[in-house]
Amino acid sequence: MIWITGGTFRMGSDQHYPEEAPVHRVSVDGFWIDRTPVTNREFRKFVNATGYVTFAEIAPDPNDYPGALPHMLKAGSLVFMPPKHAVDTHDWTQWWNFKFGANWRRPYGPRSSISGLDDHPVVHVAYRDAQAYATWAGKELPTEAEWEFAARGGLEQAEFAWGDDLAPGGRAMANTWQGMFPHQNLALDGHERTSPVTAFPPNGYGVHDMIGNVWEWTTDWWSTGHEADASKACCIPENPRGGPEAASYDPRQPDIRIPRKVLKGGSHLCAPNYCRRYRPAARHAEPVDTSTSHVGFRCVVRKRRET
Repeated sequence: MIWITGGTFRMGSDQHYPEEAPVHRVSVDGFWIDRTPVTNREFRKFVNATGYVTFAEIAPDPNDYPGALPHMLKAGSLVFMPPKHAVDTHDWTQWWNFKFGANWRRPYGPRSSISGLDDHPVVHVAYRDAQAYATWAGKELPTEAEWEFAARGGLEQAEFAWGDDLAPGGRAMANTWQGMFPHQNLALDGHERTSPVTAFPPNGYGVHDMIGNVWEWTTDWWSTGHEADASKACCIPENPRGGPEAASYDPRQPDIRIPRKVLKGGSHLCAPNYCRRYRPAARHAEPVDTSTSHVGFRCVVRKRRET
């Protein structure tokens, strides 16, 4: 793990997606953070030690998904499947496929495996899976503010975790998408899907993969924007009808009351023409019951550094 000395920083962005605004001052205490996302090797140790079964390996309860078609209530997870031609980028169903049998051991479906991917980030982990691992490891998941503070690497308000150029000198600094998403993947950075967690340079704090490769879970409930200046890591106003958890529900799905958490960092699917979220300030809503082939996590420890 890497020690991150606490401090006050300007969190968010006023230049990109509306949910990143407003820029506001936030203070965080010092903490340790995993140098990389949790890998398949590390997650396997957890499963072998505990017998833990992930969310994607359990058939959904029909009571949780009113109106769901019975034949869809099987264990599985969302897998990115690129279309063969240009499609409407407002319709994510054109490239996401709920694949039965997909899980952390079989990231692309029943016939796939993680053989040779020990150093790649574990994927197909729902929020509770990440929490379970963190508890077993004696750690916790980061808040959104802790995560963004660590991702910035000491660069105040820089566009990216390494400066203001996406590819300085033509060098890829993270595993992101090159080409026209979702049908044209040029893989100029050398990786079509996930990559080993130390394949790209660390940021100024020595932390790898804070940008790209996989999105990462944080503990904050989703909100449509930041509050104004705050003295601590808060991200969502109180809601008189149920508090921050209830306020995180997706208003487009009023019959399915699944709360959402904040994801950070972007993934290998983020492209200039779609999802320009390969930046520390970027944030994304993810239902706690959802696992996909491009979401992982890392942990923190909130203890004072021994001297």
